[in-house]
Amino acid sequence: MIPFSDEELVEPVKNVIDKVRPSIALDGGDIDFITVKNGTVYVQLKGACLGCASSGSTLKYGVQRQLRMDIHPELTVINVPVGMENDIENL
Repeated sequence: MIPFSDEELVEPVKNVIDKVRPSIALDGGDIDFITVKNGTVYVQLKGACLGCASSGSTLKYGVQRQLRMDIHPELTVINVPVGMENDIENL
């Protein structure tokens, strides 16, 4: 169980995303923070990450790994496809 509310996680999560963004940008990609809901971090990969076969690895071994190391080991991250941002509210 994550001992933080979604609201308490927003700023630390944004900080971690800013921390990993330069690594993603090296390959021509980018990442946007969307929201935190029930301890799940929703992001959107952009640029060269769209359609890249390694984007799943980038999320799991880059973004999620850093979130778990810096904030809490139970955090998960999900990439939201372009155009699906509004569907998160229905989860």
